[in-house]
Formats: sequence, structure tokens, C-alpha cells
Amino acid sequence: MSGRDTRALLRVLTPGWLRLMDLWPPPPQNRMVLCPARPPRRTRTSNGATGATRSSAFMFPYFIMLIFCGIPLFFMELSFGQFASQGCLGVWRLSPMFKGVGYGMMVVSTYIGIYYNVVICIAFYYFFSSMTHVLPWAYCNNPWNTPDCTGVLDASNLTNGSRPATLPSNLSHLLNHSLQRTSPSEEYWRRYVLKLSDDIGNFGEVRMPLLGCLGVSWVVVFLCLIRGVKSSGKVVYFTATFPYVVLTILFVRGVTLEGAFTGIMYYLTPQWDKILEAKVWGDAASQIFYSLGCAWGGLITMASYNKFHNNCYRDSIIISITNCATSVYAGFVIFSILGFMANHLGVDVSRVADHGPGLAFVAYPEALTLLPISPLWSLLFFFMLILLGLGTQFCLLETLVTAIVDEVGNEWILKKKTYVTLGVAVAGFLLGIPLTSQAGIYWLLLMDNYAASFSLVVISCIMCVSIMYIYGHRNYFQDIQMMLGFPPPLFFQICWRFVSPAIIFFILIFTVIQYQPITYNHYQYPGWAVAIGFLMALSSVICIPLYALFQLCRTDGDTLLQRLKNATKPSRDWGPALLEHRTGRYAPTIPASPEDGLEVQPLHPDKAQIPMVGSNGSSRLQDSRI
Repeated sequence: MSGRDTRALLRVLTPGWLRLMDLWPPPPQNRMVLCPARPPRRTRTSNGATGATRSSAFMFPYFIMLIFCGIPLFFMELSFGQFASQGCLGVWRLSPMFKGVGYGMMVVSTYIGIYYNVVICIAFYYFFSSMTHVLPWAYCNNPWNTPDCTGVLDASNLTNGSRPATLPSNLSHLLNHSLQRTSPSEEYWRRYVLKLSDDIGNFGEVRMPLLGCLGVSWVVVFLCLIRGVKSSGKVVYFTATFPYVVLTILFVRGVTLEGAFTGIMYYLTPQWDKILEAKVWGDAASQIFYSLGCAWGGLITMASYNKFHNNCYRDSIIISITNCATSVYAGFVIFSILGFMANHLGVDVSRVADHGPGLAFVAYPEALTLLPISPLWSLLFFFMLILLGLGTQFCLLETLVTAIVDEVGNEWILKKKTYVTLGVAVAGFLLGIPLTSQAGIYWLLLMDNYAASFSLVVISCIMCVSIMYIYGHRNYFQDIQMMLGFPPPLFFQICWRFVSPAIIFFILIFTVIQYQPITYNHYQYPGWAVAIGFLMALSSVICIPLYALFQLCRTDGDTLLQRLKNATKPSRDWGPALLEHRTGRYAPTIPASPEDGLEVQPLHPDKAQIPMVGSNGSSRLQDSRI
């Protein structure tokens, strides 16, 4: 894999472990108030226990779903984008009627890009707040704290004037049964950072510190993408690799703490009696699906910058396994610290574990206050979150910009791509402002639960079916053989045709059956807000039938069946982007010209003019036109 290929593909290493918060649903509602209880997003089991009891049964289904669904879909999207050297819109010359799938990917990437940068801006805020001798969420003596606040450090100081190695048993007993108390990190999050309003419709004021951090986030993203993959490809070497350094530092520090082994065993110990539960398998499939970034359009976009003969099969195996291994590795980091916190408090690990925003911005920061030199560990942790978030944001923004540039495709927009990037960044910043208001977290969670969940499953399912059964699996296998020099292995052929679509369909049905209205803490979203969430989910899916109808209306044909055949067959300019690669059935019988019906279109400069450095150190340039 060449250096340029590595730069492009490193950016598809989406921080799936950041969705670790979804792997472990909230523990039972009577847990310690230092991490206030959060209503579960998933249904309870028949015996009344939440999904936390299944967390240790998660690993086996997780890896099964990785093998039979995650890696095959990952390989499909990489090969799809690399073969056509086009973004998520241009690749649908394969079957123009399904171009709405590409538009659906753009809509999903837009939603995710808007709220994802808000998460990054909150990480920026915590990073800047950690530049102090004492973390502001360590004690309950701040103006925003309430009389109900009880912190571990406060309680320890009241006991003997200093922080002990372990909490006295009577104090631990008191904290375990004081269910009306809250932690300083929870109050810092709700009452100071967010100044949370009481309703999703009560926007209140815009939190100016968050707005400033949001501006910083978008400026950083724009500057890193100002020259496309030429600039972001270099930045991503740091953003994708340095987090491993931070993870390792936190891991070494975590496993040396007292109680870390208990947390890790809680993380690893299997509960085989839960393996046969359908919910565990459904959660595992969903986690693999979302953590690998399938159907966002980013995989297709990043792969479109590869050399035509790049071994994307090898890349898909390496990146998928590395991505999921990072999630597992991060679990050791998280639960070693949580195990230490549980040992310090004298409670079970399940009582300090959390999910959603509470893991990243409440529970883990609370645990960091127990470490010596806690500001240093806090700086490292939130710096790691920022880098991982920026890596994903680069991919999301590049997906939108590449789709726009490839779709317009004229000389002017190719030369003015920087202005397109600036326009998308400014629009993303403006649309993200409501999420920095006092009701912003409600809207952020609404977008995360609806705009980027159900629609991804539908888009991925239709993409898989259209390639395998409309375009034809034999045609696609031949395309891959022409590109890589060998057909896809039999395992992938079977998965693409049968196994993966079946699993995706299972996820879809499971999502519908297991649906529960969204909640945040004890707040129940009103019906009109849930309706908006469904509209956001449908706004990406509806692109597929609307564009299909549009394409049918503009396609020639005497009958509906003839129009349908013409609309689904590949366009004449489908195939490799460069003339030198158009061999076999794609080879023109006469020299290409505008008169022969083959579209002559400028190729994206980043895909054409960047030197390709091969494994032998040699470099070459692709042609800039077909």
C-alpha cells in the first residue's frame, strides 16, 4: 500500500471505539449517584435487568458480525469507489436509477457532520478547562453546584482532611444510599457547560464558550482540508496514529491502579447464558455496522483517491480489523480506570459505568479526578477525543465536497474547490449554532438517534442489492478482477449475495421491533420532537425513490418496462475514470471523443495530478482527463 493510499485510507478509520458508549447500555437504576442513572435506550430483558448484564456476552457476536457483515461491506464500498474513481454520487453511473442512494449518503453525512463537530467542540471545551491546577469538576465548592452535590474528593476531605487511598466504609455506605445526591462532574456538565434547559423547545441562550469552540473546530477542519487530500492526507498521519500513543499511556497508567483488574474482568468475563438472546446479536451487528462507517459515503469517497490497481482487498481486511481491535483496546483503557474508581468507592463496576455523553463527559472525567496529577490525564484524554473526532470530520466534509465537485465536474469548480470547502464549512458552522444553545444536547441526541441510524441500514441494504442483483454479481466480480488482478474470494462473493443482505435486513427488522421513544436522563421527548426525528431519518431514505421516479421520467422508452431497463443499466461512461484503465469490455472501439457518446470530463485534480508513490519508491502521475 503506497503512502498516498495510506493517507486516504487512514481517514476511514472512524473512531468506532467512541461508540463504545453504545456497547454498554446503562446499569441498573439504583446505582451510585456519583454517576446519575440514565434511562436505557434499549428494552429491558424479561427479568427486568438492563442491557448492562449482557455487555460481557457481547464479544463473541461482535466478532461474528465483523466477519460476516462488517468486512464484506467495507470491501464492497472500497472497491466500488476505487473502480470508478468517483464520490458517492458519481459511482452510480453503474445504475443511474439508484443515484438517490448517493444523495441519501450525502444527507446522512450532512447530519452527522453538523452534530459531530459539536461533540468535538465540547471536547475542545473540556480540553481548555483542563489547563488548570485543579479540575473544575473535582469539587462541589463552585458557584454552579447545588446543595445536593457530593463529590468523592469533598467527602474525603470532610472525613480526615486529605484524600485517602480508599474511601471509609461508612462514607461509602452513605454514598451508596444517598440517591438524591449528584456528582460534581454531572453538575459541571449539566449546570455549567450546557446550562441545560428543561425542554427541547426551550432553546434559551447560546452558550458562547461552546460557540467559540465550535468556531475553532470548523476552522481547524477547514485548514486541514484547504488543499483536499494533499493537506488532510498529511494531517491524518498524526490524527489517526497519535491517539494510539495516548491510549497506550492511559492503558499503562490504568492497569497500574488498584482495582483495574476488577474493571477489566468485568469487561471480559462472558455470560454464556445470554449468547442465545436475539438482542445481543442485534446490538453487535448494529455496532459493527456503525463503527465501520458503512453507508456514510466516506468509504467510497476516500477509496476514489486510490490508484486504480491498489489492493483494496488487503486494505479492507487490515483497516476493519484494526478499527475493531482499537475499540476492544480502548475498552481495556476505559474499564481499567472505571475499575479503579469502583474500588475507590467500594462499589461494583456496573455502578460507575455509563453510556452516551455520560461516559465521555461525566463518568470518565469523574474517574480522572481520582488520579494524581489529574489535569495531565484529563488533557491527554480530551486531546485524544479531539484527534479522533477530527479524523472522522475530515472524512465527512471531504465526502460532501467531493460529491459536489464530481457532480458539477467543470473546470471552474475543479479550480475553486477551496471555496466549495469553505462554503460547506461555513454552512456546517451556522447549522450547528442551535446545538450550542441550552437545549442543544437534546437536539444533538435526537439527530444521533434518528438521522444516523435507521437510514444507514436502508441505504446499505439497497446499495448491496442494486450492485449484486441489478448491475449483476458477475459483472461486479469481473470489474474487481480487472482492477485487482483476481476476483473477490468465494467467501466475499457469498457474503455479498446472501449473508450480508440477510444480516442487514435482520438489523432493519430488529431496529423496528426494538424501537423505543428517545429519552435523555428522566426527560421524555415530546411527540413533535420524535416526529422531527423521523422526518430527519426519512429525508435521506426518501431520496432513493424520488430520484428513481425522476430518472424513470427522463429515460427514453416506449413502455414502463423499457424505461425501467434503460434506467437501471449502466451509463456509457461507467467504468474506470482513466482511458488507460478502460480495457476489456470497457475498451472503446474507436478513440474517445465527444462525438462518440463517451463523456469527456475533467478528472478531479486530487485524483489525477498527485504523484503516486509505489512500494518501490517510484512515482508517476495519472492523466488529468479521460
